[in-house]
Amino acid sequence: MRRLLIMALLTIPLAASAGDLYTPNREPLVHKPYMELPIGAVKPQGWLLDQMQRMAAGMTGHLDEMVPGIMGDRNGWLGGDGDKWERGPYWIDGLIPLAYILDDDALKAKAQRWVEWTLASQQEDGFFGPSEDLPNVDGLQRDRTHDWWPRIVVLKFLKQYYDATGDGRVIPFMTKYFRYQLEQLPKQPLGTWSYWAVERGADNLLVVYWLYNITGEKFLLKLGDILREQTAPWKDRLSDHSTLFTLYSLHCVNLAQGFKAPVIQYQGTRDKAYVEACATGYEDLMKQLGWPTGMYGADELLHSGNPTQGTEFCSVVELMFSLEKMIEITGRTDWADWLEKIAFNALPTQATDAFDGRQYYQQLNQIEVSRRLRNFMTSYNGTEGTFGPLTGFPCCTANMHQGWPKFTRNLWFASDDQGLAAMVYAPCEVTAKVSGGKTVRITEGGGYPFSEGVTFTVNPVKAKSVAFPLHLRIPGWCNGAVVKINGEKYRTAKAGATVTVDRTWKAGDKVELCLPLEVKVTRWYEESAAVERGPLVFALKMNEKWERKANDGNPRYGTYYYEVRTDSPWNYCMLDADIKNPGEAFKVVRRETEGYPWNLENAPLEIHARACRIAGWEQYGGNAGPLPYSTQYQAELGEIEDIVLVPYGCTTLRITEFPVTSQKK
Repeated sequence: MRRLLIMALLTIPLAASAGDLYTPNREPLVHKPYMELPIGAVKPQGWLLDQMQRMAAGMTGHLDEMVPGIMGDRNGWLGGDGDKWERGPYWIDGLIPLAYILDDDALKAKAQRWVEWTLASQQEDGFFGPSEDLPNVDGLQRDRTHDWWPRIVVLKFLKQYYDATGDGRVIPFMTKYFRYQLEQLPKQPLGTWSYWAVERGADNLLVVYWLYNITGEKFLLKLGDILREQTAPWKDRLSDHSTLFTLYSLHCVNLAQGFKAPVIQYQGTRDKAYVEACATGYEDLMKQLGWPTGMYGADELLHSGNPTQGTEFCSVVELMFSLEKMIEITGRTDWADWLEKIAFNALPTQATDAFDGRQYYQQLNQIEVSRRLRNFMTSYNGTEGTFGPLTGFPCCTANMHQGWPKFTRNLWFASDDQGLAAMVYAPCEVTAKVSGGKTVRITEGGGYPFSEGVTFTVNPVKAKSVAFPLHLRIPGWCNGAVVKINGEKYRTAKAGATVTVDRTWKAGDKVELCLPLEVKVTRWYEESAAVERGPLVFALKMNEKWERKANDGNPRYGTYYYEVRTDSPWNYCMLDADIKNPGEAFKVVRRETEGYPWNLENAPLEIHARACRIAGWEQYGGNAGPLPYSTQYQAELGEIEDIVLVPYGCTTLRITEFPVTSQKK
């Protein structure tokens, strides 16, 4: 293995600049401000480490055992006669970064089986993977084995495998396959077997550009042009002020993946209109379909911003990955804000604490988790709202695993001035090379996102000091951010800025980033109110009774699932006078908890507020009934009560968007 790696590396042309510590974009691709660090350079700590250990002990580490019929030896990507499409590759795309970030030998060994079979499957012309079509049976997709789409997912996991190991076999394998694509795509375009590759073609393109930055092979630029032409027109869709306003116009996961397409393509076109399209698309998305968690109502097709519509788990993790690439290529801090919104709210609520089950659709206002048909655009025997290994559709069972590991990897980037950039904040430690090729280790602590402090302790490795620039993002919601160095004020910073601290660092130097957190109220569907504090959204705290049930229906949905019900009242409206003065009306209470924070028992924060119950707002088909329109709402109201809000990510049942009344009590 080592000899193969050395020989392969000797045949690779030098990167764009011999002085670069990490691989930048080569000409003629556009210059980008940030570059990926190798997988494993960023290690989670604190609650983030706890989260990833739960994944290793749960479905991510044991999916082949939990659903052997799909992920076991019969899988087509292990040479078997089982599922030959996207599900196996999806799982490995999350398992590889988890295994190498945790440095877990058992998980590495599981992933290695899939890597080895894939590398060995390549044919003389460059094609790889399953090639024999079989009839679909028992919920397994075994036809369309030549479809481009599942291979795009495999390219993503092979890229990550190379980023973690440097295995020299990956580069010639990719090169050979991309030559195959260059020859075949004009004759068999991305949409030949399914439309998924057309919608998600930018994921193929990002790997092509990654390989070009390593090898400099010019044919890859030509292939990139073909892929851009054959991929769905996401630049137009996101900027036409029409597509995102059209009911059922797009599939939810396609949109999540497609959001990065213009930015990936921008690297080759150098046309800033591609980046601007994503900014326009974000504004339209939030206006028409958006939720305060950063997600949108689409179950599975675009539906509405109604808080009882659904959001698919695949959409959550794919949109996170899109934003991570968009930040790397553009350096925009507003997209980092968006990423944190999703990661700290939508992501943790959609999996069980033990990571042994997940919910296909989550609802913003979710008062009952039960097996029953709801007004979702796409339904799966009513199982799509329950928690289980296979409830809803199995794609999320396989694809959910990439969320936290890729988020962890992208907490830090190498910067184009040979420094390091912290663009998203969570407890971790990064070890990387900076100016002069020296190595530095930075430990990131503090209580963010639950408290306002983020700390960075800098330690040169094998040196007394090291000079490099440290880039720190200031969130767009933050007013009055303060940066301190070794206890002394360095500077204040405006919301949305990036602060660069360029100095010679010595062992133990400490940077403190103070990000004042203020309670604010934002307005959403039917002029409802949502309570936010920094990157966290808050929701009504409700009693939760979990019940495990045996599945006596279609075995495709697993052998068991969980339902969750409550005896807590939920039909509250907030007071207009309070939401106009949130700093005084809402009381923030810090709770002393340790370890895993994403449940009611360990919720680190509470917000105490006033509200009234609405007599006419009742349950409808397992949902909170139609949300009363706030601005003109007059109804029979109960007495003013004290209610407790907790971080959205800590809840399963909740009201997040509240109607508002101006009636006097």
